[in-house]
Amino acid sequence: MDKAVKLAERVIIGIDPGTNVMGYAILGVYAGKPAMIAMGAVELHKLGDPYIRLGRIYERTTSLIEQFCPDEMAIEAPFFGKNVQSMLKLGRAQGVAIAAAMARGIAVTEYEPRKIKQAITGNGAAAKEQVSEMLRRILNLKAEQMPPKLDATDALGAALCHFYESSRPAVTKGPSSWKEYIARNPGKVSGL
Repeated sequence: MDKAVKLAERVIIGIDPGTNVMGYAILGVYAGKPAMIAMGAVELHKLGDPYIRLGRIYERTTSLIEQFCPDEMAIEAPFFGKNVQSMLKLGRAQGVAIAAAMARGIAVTEYEPRKIKQAITGNGAAAKEQVSEMLRRILNLKAEQMPPKLDATDALGAALCHFYESSRPAVTKGPSSWKEYIARNPGKVSGL
């Protein structure tokens, strides 16, 4: 296990599933602040058989889990486009990565691409390049640390989005009426 991983309070693996390229990122949380530990992309397009590609996704996700021992997985949901075949392929890739995490007892949370972009840039329609640049700035990464494949930064975006979402304090729902308020707070209301 990597020394940086041992020192982390939490470790989140981010996955951008794909059947041509799978992006991955490892985000550590130190004293409540996120930091990138590793990121990269797995090239799959040279593997002709789609089932061999799925097997490679499972193997690589499993090896990343074994290497970095993440506590949680954040995975990008397939983009709902017009091409049904592409959606099916992406769904399979996502399912295989999720299965690798579930087989090791790792909690998985799925985020839509718009949600990730909104969390990172403030704009749900931001370009992948904008997301990459904001990640570089937020996490204080050097330009040379940024991979050429945007699939890797998409995975890092999923992990950071999960950090933001899971780090928010829980908001308790208030009463929906005065009657409910009185029922919840019998000693605080007088004269009734």
